[in-house]
Amino acid sequence: MHRITVIGGGFAGLTAAITAAEAGAKVTVHEAHHTLGGRARTADGPYRTNEGPHALYNGGPHWAWLRRRDLIGPLAPIPPLEAARLRLRHKGALRRTPPFAMLKLLRRGVGPAPVDTDFLTWATGIAGEEGARAAAHYCAVALFHHDPGSLSAAFVQERLRRAAKLPPEAHYPRGGWAGVVDRMAALAWNLGVRVETLSRVDTLPTDTPVVVATSLDAARRLLDDPTLTWPSGRTTLVDLAVRTRRGDAFAVSDLDAPGWIERFTAQDRTLAPAGEQLIQGQIPLAPDASKAEGVARAEHLLDLGFPGWRERLTWRREAVANGRTGAVDLPGTTWRDRPALDRGDGVYLAGDQVAAPGLLSEVSFNSALTAVSLALGRHGLDLKRA
Repeated sequence: MHRITVIGGGFAGLTAAITAAEAGAKVTVHEAHHTLGGRARTADGPYRTNEGPHALYNGGPHWAWLRRRDLIGPLAPIPPLEAARLRLRHKGALRRTPPFAMLKLLRRGVGPAPVDTDFLTWATGIAGEEGARAAAHYCAVALFHHDPGSLSAAFVQERLRRAAKLPPEAHYPRGGWAGVVDRMAALAWNLGVRVETLSRVDTLPTDTPVVVATSLDAARRLLDDPTLTWPSGRTTLVDLAVRTRRGDAFAVSDLDAPGWIERFTAQDRTLAPAGEQLIQGQIPLAPDASKAEGVARAEHLLDLGFPGWRERLTWRREAVANGRTGAVDLPGTTWRDRPALDRGDGVYLAGDQVAAPGLLSEVSFNSALTAVSLALGRHGLDLKRA
């Protein structure tokens, strides 16, 4: 029987643990915190917030893997009337529809974008500069980056198509991501996985293969490997609750600058007490920008989409997520150029900033499956149940 150690009990770590256990390995998971979930944790208390906006996209094997194991649980669909309240800020005003030029980038006849060119340059040739900038800024919901137009055109195009797809690929687990994490933890337990919380690992074990399923920063320190770096986003996260009032927007997407505000109780009223609405926003920040600048931009979007929100405010929280929003690929790079999963000597990486394809949490999922495949010595392992 194979033995595998997994360091990190977030989404990547739990995926790796379940996959390895299903393949017959004896697995131990070490989690430094007292609860599992990593960035997929949902806060306790009356306001059930995630660490930034979270959604599950149904466009790939990630969704099928979770579905097959009944790990997704009940979903919170967006009511059609609420979806109709999506607003777009363009040229300083709220609008119901995007600029026509932006839609040119979503036509079927548009071929694959190049890897070596930045998105703004490539998209401007198709939709003009205004349409290109609007499309780049819209992608902030799936990028968390202050300048999406400067990234690889191929990287941004994939996210634009998936974020704008109809019907939407994004789905929301009822009650937040904690339910998904709890179901994954229960399945791991039933498969015989040993989970040790409050168990910080400072030295790698040498008697088993190890899957390091932490942030890239934590992996760099643990492995003492300065090459473990990759660009990521920096984002102001604003969470607040307001008393319910008819007419509030469902979401406001900023097409003039990267940013997104969403009323999550529009699809799941269990996230806040009765009579209150939970709103979450993410405003990407440049490296030299302050949290206050991001908060000010978020408040401007709130003024547009949620008039009178200050007088209705019942709870508020702000934070900055620095380098914790997944990998972004610069021109000339793809996911294959990110830090390799196989670090040698039986050590493998999993997470959202490593060499695996996908959108947002799909990168963690794909890297976890590949890391386990390598750790078990089954290169290209398909894992029939995966």
